[in-house]
Amino acid sequence: MIKNIAFLALAVVAITIYSGLYLLKTNEDSSKNKIRKALKINLFTFVPIMAMIIVLLLPANSIAAGGAAASSADGLKYIGAALSTGLATIGTGFAVGNVGSAALGAISEDQSILGRTIIFVGLAEGIAIFGVIISIMILNA
Repeated sequence: MIKNIAFLALAVVAITIYSGLYLLKTNEDSSKNKIRKALKINLFTFVPIMAMIIVLLLPANSIAAGGAAASSADGLKYIGAALSTGLATIGTGFAVGNVGSAALGAISEDQSILGRTIIFVGLAEGIAIFGVIISIMILNA
């Protein structure tokens, strides 16, 4: 079963690389909609396969510090901590990008509002701090 999942993941990676090169070579669409569609399809197949590999393989193969095999709850704890930090930082990236560009536009028109715009950018960056705090709480539980 493990070899089948690893082979499936390798096949998805190979198909992703081949289809990306093929679409870059033969794409005549200036908006690159075909490339975006292919990337979405490949991501929606690759990510679940990698999640299956992590959930099924890592807890069975990991060894705790005491020498005993770790339970699957430990593996899921690490996955939860990684997801909370990772998704929070992705959200922070989108928020800071939108708020920062709006702040730059506002500052270019009226320079007296610089302090208020920095506060809004800081609030957007707080999302990542909350994700890190949650992951620390998960790891300490």
